[in-house]
Amino acid sequence: MPPSIALRGVSKVYRPPKKPPYLAIDRVDLEVDEGRFVSVVGPSGCGKSTILSLVAGLIPATIGTITIRDDPVRAVRTDVGFLFQRDALLPWRTVRENVSLALRFCGLGRREIADRVDPWLVRVGLAPFADNFPHELSGGMRKRTQLAQSLVVDPSVLLMDEPFSALDVQTRNLMENDLLELWGASGKTVLFITHDLEEAIALSDELVVMTAGPGRIKARYPVRLPRPRNVSEVRFAPGFASLYERAWSDLRDEVLRSYERSLRSAS
Repeated sequence: MPPSIALRGVSKVYRPPKKPPYLAIDRVDLEVDEGRFVSVVGPSGCGKSTILSLVAGLIPATIGTITIRDDPVRAVRTDVGFLFQRDALLPWRTVRENVSLALRFCGLGRREIADRVDPWLVRVGLAPFADNFPHELSGGMRKRTQLAQSLVVDPSVLLMDEPFSALDVQTRNLMENDLLELWGASGKTVLFITHDLEEAIALSDELVVMTAGPGRIKARYPVRLPRPRNVSEVRFAPGFASLYERAWSDLRDEVLRSYERSLRSAS
């Protein structure tokens, strides 16, 4: 079976008007097998979010190839779900209407939409709040709405760009466990971006560490902690601390390099 996601020799150069070109990622090779949960960590500005945008087809690569199940990515993909760091919910639409939106764009009828949306509202615990608007929801409930919105279209790949970073610690742990449960039942491939090394290890099958920009892959670590996992408890599992120490040794050097570079730029 071909990898679910494959980047081969991918570089991305941004060319902002009236500014020098900027190399965001450089010669990235990354394969993610079907049904795997892979997290990418690295310092700010290393191109983590750029990788997600490339896989989703939101921006083109400067060089290199990107494929999903051997199908080249040349435009925006309809078989990819994307959860952004900030809420992407329409404030004037209810929970049910927000979750239904992508299915409406696909041309599905009202009955078929209801048959697909209502079970997802139950799965994410939002059935009692289906007619509420986003401003009437907690941060965790808005994230669950986004999860349902992404998964209701049955994407083969789920891209997540620091989706829980704005939540408090308790809500974040609950959402991480919710995500693991939904992912385990769906078998989707997940590419997850985070600055939190503990979160990355707790959730993932594999951890990818990137260098300071321009981003390159510095190291990859398989996460062999047993599943199912509870993110509040897995941190105490044998092997977690040693994996964290090895990965942090790689990541710390890149964070320091990025910080020193930013200080030189500001002086």
